[in-house]
Amino acid sequence: MSGWIMLIVSVVAAVVAVEVVRRVLRSRLIGEKWVLAGPLVRRCTWPGFATAAVVTAYTAYEPEMALSSVGRLVYRGLSLAMIGCVTWLVIQAAFAVTDVVLERLITVEGEGNRRARRIRTQITLVRRVASAVIIVVALGAMLFTFPQVQALGAGLLASAGIAGVVVGIAAQSTLGNMLAGLQLAFSDALRLDDVVVVKGEWGRIEELSLTYVVLRLWDERRLVLPVSYFTANPFENWTRHSSRVIGHVIFIVDWSVPVEELRTELYRALREHPLWDQKDWTLQVTDTLPNGLLELRALMSAADSASAWDLKCDIREHMVTFVRDRYPEALPRFRVETPPPSATVPGTLTGLMGAGLMSRGLGGDPRERDGSAERDGDQPDPV
Repeated sequence: MSGWIMLIVSVVAAVVAVEVVRRVLRSRLIGEKWVLAGPLVRRCTWPGFATAAVVTAYTAYEPEMALSSVGRLVYRGLSLAMIGCVTWLVIQAAFAVTDVVLERLITVEGEGNRRARRIRTQITLVRRVASAVIIVVALGAMLFTFPQVQALGAGLLASAGIAGVVVGIAAQSTLGNMLAGLQLAFSDALRLDDVVVVKGEWGRIEELSLTYVVLRLWDERRLVLPVSYFTANPFENWTRHSSRVIGHVIFIVDWSVPVEELRTELYRALREHPLWDQKDWTLQVTDTLPNGLLELRALMSAADSASAWDLKCDIREHMVTFVRDRYPEALPRFRVETPPPSATVPGTLTGLMGAGLMSRGLGGDPRERDGSAERDGDQPDPV
């Protein structure tokens, strides 16, 4: 009985020690100076409690307590729980360390943003792979705590080749996606927060795992694609080398529009707009349309695709208002060409009258002839 009491006291003491460490890490003395304190407290509190309790109980468990069947069962459960809790704590501690790095990379802007997003993508995938490997190793360690599994170890190693072939054939698609995910991450072909166009849909890479990619579309929908899609199909990456984007706006106007004055107004509007990055802009006549209209294209640059979209919409609205108020005669108009009227010859009948007479001919309308005959018949013949 004294052994069980000592075990319980040891577990309580270990839990209290972990609570003291947690409070110290949350204090202003440590928490504000050590950037890792917050993530460790946030991720490792419950794994720390569980690991401290289980490891202390396993260490304090005396051999005499394992003589009975219940004692052996408790000892086996403690050994399995210790492996699981230590694995949980190691994974959460690794995530806490990488969280600090990822939080700093998120705030990187400008020219370093592309490299920061590449590192974020690689860290995210590497820690997922590492977590999977650690979990597999922990499961193997749990299985080998059973004597029956230890006896089958040699047989398992002998059949590992055949099993590997069978599993490889069965999980060919999954393994292909995992290899494609590693290829995308370390070839820098796709990164988190990249702006891409896939299947005609514009969006940002929200999540990149070993098996699938989540694309957040402009209307907040999510397009989920397997990773192998991006290695087997072409796609547009607007932020491959930098997040800077050049947008364009098309105007259809009349030939009478003063292009130079529109160019001056465009530059003035861009200078006053906060989303323009003060680098690229132009206004060009790109085409003459067959219906008497001109096609103008305005180019403008922005720091990223979202800013470029808002900038294009604002500039389009401003220029449309400017042309409507200042040059209404330059608004698009459709020209209809009618054939000229036919020339008339002096002394001849034209128009509907002439057409009617010509259609009746010299004899005129038969009904008129009958009527005239009747009228003539009413008159007496001269003697």
